[in-house]
Amino acid sequence: VFQKKHLRDFGEEHPFYEEAKPQICQLSESSDTSASESESESQPEQVSGYHKLLATLKNVSEEEEEDEEEEEEEEEDSIIDDAEMNDEGGGSDVSVEEEMAAESTQSPHNVALSADPEGKEDGEGPPGTSQASSDEFTDAKHESLFSLETNFLEEESGDRSSQASQDPFLQHVNKELKEKEIQAVATNPKTTHELKWPILGQLVFSSKFQKLETFKPPKDIDLKSLHLQKPLESTWTKTNSQFLSGPQKSSSPFTPVQKELFLIMNSYRDLFYPERTALKNGEEVRHVYCLHVINHVLKANAQVLGNNGKRRSQKFGVGDDDEFRDQGLTRPKVLIVVPFREAALRVVQLFISLLEGDSKKKIIVSNKKRFQGEYGSDPEERPPNLKRPEDYEAVFVGNIDDHFRIGVAILQRSIRLYAPFYSSDIVIASPLGLRTIIGGEGEKKRDFDFLSSIELLIIDQADIYLMQNWEHVLHLMNHMNLLPLDSHGVDFSRVRMWNLNNWSKYYRQTLLFGALQDAQINSVFNKYCVNTQGQVAVRNVPMTGSISHVLVQLPHVFQRMEAENLASVIDARFNFFVNKILPQYRDAVMSHTLIYIPSYFDFVRLRNYFKKEELNFTHICEYTQKSGVSRARHFFLQGEKQFLLFTERFHFYKRYTIKGIRNLIFYELPTYPHFYSEVCNMLRATNRGEEATWTCTVLYSKYDAQRLAAVAGVERAAQMLQSKKNVHLFITGEK
Repeated sequence: VFQKKHLRDFGEEHPFYEEAKPQICQLSESSDTSASESESESQPEQVSGYHKLLATLKNVSEEEEEDEEEEEEEEEDSIIDDAEMNDEGGGSDVSVEEEMAAESTQSPHNVALSADPEGKEDGEGPPGTSQASSDEFTDAKHESLFSLETNFLEEESGDRSSQASQDPFLQHVNKELKEKEIQAVATNPKTTHELKWPILGQLVFSSKFQKLETFKPPKDIDLKSLHLQKPLESTWTKTNSQFLSGPQKSSSPFTPVQKELFLIMNSYRDLFYPERTALKNGEEVRHVYCLHVINHVLKANAQVLGNNGKRRSQKFGVGDDDEFRDQGLTRPKVLIVVPFREAALRVVQLFISLLEGDSKKKIIVSNKKRFQGEYGSDPEERPPNLKRPEDYEAVFVGNIDDHFRIGVAILQRSIRLYAPFYSSDIVIASPLGLRTIIGGEGEKKRDFDFLSSIELLIIDQADIYLMQNWEHVLHLMNHMNLLPLDSHGVDFSRVRMWNLNNWSKYYRQTLLFGALQDAQINSVFNKYCVNTQGQVAVRNVPMTGSISHVLVQLPHVFQRMEAENLASVIDARFNFFVNKILPQYRDAVMSHTLIYIPSYFDFVRLRNYFKKEELNFTHICEYTQKSGVSRARHFFLQGEKQFLLFTERFHFYKRYTIKGIRNLIFYELPTYPHFYSEVCNMLRATNRGEEATWTCTVLYSKYDAQRLAAVAGVERAAQMLQSKKNVHLFITGEK
């Protein structure tokens, strides 16, 4: 169906299917289900056709890389091959079999699982073994040790009931909603209130529930007032010490930005923070949300274990069972979505650090060695001559495979990695890793019950999913907090009423972190976050745009095109480009023209149009093979091809400097504002004294307000959108 739709829309098949017709391979049985817990690990391992296919592809890709190591530019590619897009650029959903087959039929250097040759999602054998199994590895040995049903609370970590009434965790989970409040949410208008905080800046508090409460951060915070569960008060200061320097060290265990973020997190409001960058504050943010996660899980589990003890000591048949309602319909409470294995590794290392601290007693971490092997990376694998921008180095660090999922169980001071999902407290996964287990309509093998009782959803580095496949994020959000199809052995007398009423989504806290304000990310926050405590979004406007970082002398012509509504923008842009812009560039004098295209689907449409018109052009997209990229760059530099169609996702994953540009056209404003200045500054790469003839043309519409503000600055953007003139000129780099 997908392929037919693609043929109808674009007149060609999707690039995934260009190499070979997909073979439909059955997905490996996932052992994230509770059934796997009892399976013995000594069963003979079956090698599926899919795994064999991947193993052969891995060998081919290794041979190819050996051949190409002499060529410096080609060698640069090998590092990002693991992260090559293994999913289509945000089009319709594809069935899991198609998706997996598509991955396995790509050209060898595009195999997304090359860090994981046997197609093991969570690995079956120790790293480096070539034995594949049809099951993902899950830890079956430690089931009883980490079971919430059969364990009890250790005395020393007992609940401090004197302060319990003020504990934000208990206030949140014990809050009782009424049926009429839930019904009113559908019709209530959203109430909003803006506040300025010292560090985070402009905040918008909003709620669909009747009462909107806002607060300002106190000057000083006492760790005691935050109700951190033991041992976090002592371990947090040590874990976070790398960010604290000078006089702060003595006064506050948080950095200024961490303090404000944690106050919002600890109030159990939903949070959207679009200023988390890998270069600047990414690790600070990761530390603070991991503190919140461990605090939440330790409190939730302590409540269950404490009640186990009370029930044991209580005489049979006496007392009210309702007082022991302390859990959801399934055990996983926290879902952390991260883009690469390296991020999952860092999250788990932080969990260990937060539970261990500086205590002499090491905590028990099961399967730690295996985890390090499958999620770690060998620093020697990086080509030595890679020269890339700092932000690129910060994003693509370590193991950048983007297909994984792992369950983590925490019991007091022990961690179990690779726990089966239904015995896990925390699931850490990539959007693709979740997509392949959630499955699609009509698929036999699919499972999303483990998402039914998620109380805390963290989506980190959301902007990267725009460059992977945003459809996977939407697919996940549509499967959050649904009633499970199976009971999974739950004791219904212990399940909270709001879980039984199917109100979990009103109690789920969502924390969304990204590097930019984007309409698609905003839409997820506005549509899917309906927490009873309300939402907080950071909404600072960029005063200076990225155009101020353009160093070359260049006239920037911004051309506004009109569109009736959001749905018609795509066609309006295409028609405007073909009828108004392209005719100016058809003359041979306007050779060396690079056309920068953010959307893959726009790229396919333009490529088909250029072919039909028999224009002299070449193209580079995220699916182009190395040899094709080299040829296209060579022809463009020599002037043998007049136009180069160039996709944003190729730039995101490779960051090549394209030489020979004299005329630039931004078919649409870039997703990342700094890509604008980066691409403009590429003109410097071949300066042969023709600066006077360089041009840059940008298409925009009123629906591009956010991207325009990020490139031109908010004041200029406002003028450009309101002005009667449709053409605006800026000149950069004047001496």
